[in-house]
Amino acid sequence: MLTQAQPRTPQRSQAVLSEAQPDPLQTEPAPPQADFEPARLKHASSRRQSVIMIGFESSGKSALFRGLTGDDTGEEANFRGSTLMARRGRLTSAIDLVDLPGIRSSDDSRTTRTALEAVMDADIVILVVRATHVARELPLLLKSVDLTDKRVLLVLTFTDKIAADSAELEQYLANRLSIPFLAVDARRITLLDRSELLSLLTMAGTVGTETGEQLNIPIPAIGPQTTWLEHPIWGRALSLMLMILLFAVPVYLAYMLSSWLQPLVDQGVIGPLKEVFEGSPVLLHSFLVGDYGVLTLGLYSFLWAFPVVLLLGISVALVEESGLKDRITDSLDRPMRAIGLSGRDLIPVLSGFGCNVVAVFQSRACSQCTRKSCVSLIAFGSACSYQIGAALSVFGSAGHPGLFLPYIFVLGLVGALHTKVWNRAQDRLDVQTYQSLSYLQKPTMRAVSWRLRTVIKQFLLQAMPIFIVICLVAAGLQLTGLMSWLSAAARPLLQLLHLPSEAASGIIFSIIRKDGLLVLNQGEGELLQSMQAGQIFLLVYLASTFTACLVTLWTVRKEMGWSFAAALAGKQMITSLVSSVVIMLVAIYV
Repeated sequence: MLTQAQPRTPQRSQAVLSEAQPDPLQTEPAPPQADFEPARLKHASSRRQSVIMIGFESSGKSALFRGLTGDDTGEEANFRGSTLMARRGRLTSAIDLVDLPGIRSSDDSRTTRTALEAVMDADIVILVVRATHVARELPLLLKSVDLTDKRVLLVLTFTDKIAADSAELEQYLANRLSIPFLAVDARRITLLDRSELLSLLTMAGTVGTETGEQLNIPIPAIGPQTTWLEHPIWGRALSLMLMILLFAVPVYLAYMLSSWLQPLVDQGVIGPLKEVFEGSPVLLHSFLVGDYGVLTLGLYSFLWAFPVVLLLGISVALVEESGLKDRITDSLDRPMRAIGLSGRDLIPVLSGFGCNVVAVFQSRACSQCTRKSCVSLIAFGSACSYQIGAALSVFGSAGHPGLFLPYIFVLGLVGALHTKVWNRAQDRLDVQTYQSLSYLQKPTMRAVSWRLRTVIKQFLLQAMPIFIVICLVAAGLQLTGLMSWLSAAARPLLQLLHLPSEAASGIIFSIIRKDGLLVLNQGEGELLQSMQAGQIFLLVYLASTFTACLVTLWTVRKEMGWSFAAALAGKQMITSLVSSVVIMLVAIYV
């Protein structure tokens, strides 16, 4: 048993860390685990103790949680800001273990604030710190977390990266800390590690005044690998190329898959559904199988969105689990600051290419001073899967598929300028949070599938329900004739931009859903084929950027309030109209 004054002997430590046999925890089924809001900790039963784990991002908390509870949902996380929702698991019949979101030093993001507030409800706090960075991260963690009158235990992870016997590190810390601690390899938790931690929980004590002092650890650590991404000249260009591939490859594959599946779904599913409801009451027919019916538009949109979410989720998970994503965002941090964002804000922006709603939720990990800018860029420049599929379809029907790449480029360029112009007060990011290079590792199938399930769950349980509500609203607008009135109101704008008034429906429908562009394919693309390439480009661009779709705006309203959602929509309309005029002039005179 490890105590403050009695560290483990070198023989005991070596036996635990080098143990090669299968994890004994895998033979003991763990109780079910459920997601929950950290604020609900205060509702836990008084008969059960709540043990909370807190630490910086990529400290190994998620791996430690799975190892201690026996949860088999995946391997350790290796990217920052991964745990947006805390998780509860049963450590014993009397103790609940809680994995909080990873925090950042001197950070004001929603996830960091949520984690720090949740500590107040804990009976015991486990500080999780990388053994390789304990001299730097432990004082910062103690400074960030209010541990007044809290019983505390320290767990050191990444002991496999220490270039010495971990017992030497334990002996050094035992002479300087006033709290019990345990050194483990979080990816290989054994039954012995688990038993020792349970014993140490009974000895958890308050943090002494000397614990926060800088530690001079005399033990060398194995530093993170260096890559071309850290190169001072080529690093940013390579990072940008990797980021583009991260988006382009899964989107292209998803488009090919959806294009192949669409005729099959139309013939085998949507067609028969329409026949079933043929002759049904008008109200029922409109809401279920009409142009905006839950069954028709719902299935069609799922067909186009889910493959992008799935394949982009796999791509992102692979990069995250390997540690490359942190390297990419670190490399692109300075260029992102030029538009008022930071490198880590790229994570939700990239997620927006799958689903804007999921991306808005993920923006909770952004700093408070950059979140609004990030959401603004997502709404304008992150072409969601519906928008991508619809744009590809329209360009293809018009006989100009080559317009898609310039369309994406202009979307990103104007989106960056839009973010820069409307968020000038946030250009200077004074908060420089502590961070270090992530360790590179080989992704595993279990780890990737765990990350993928999280993305799919967000899409199915958060994005799709909102979409169904919007389908019902759109069907009601069409049924009452308001949709036709709105289309007529948009015609003067199109005439001003030298666009045919018949295309007004595409603009209005795109406000509801970005795949509303598909109505432009009416008449087997007759309208599109009568237009010039510049007009088609401008029409698709205007429909894509005039405002975020109602689903995204509703999510922004839910997350950040009515006033911000309304301001975001208004600013985006102005940028869209001004940039559309510029595109029109270029198309006419160039």
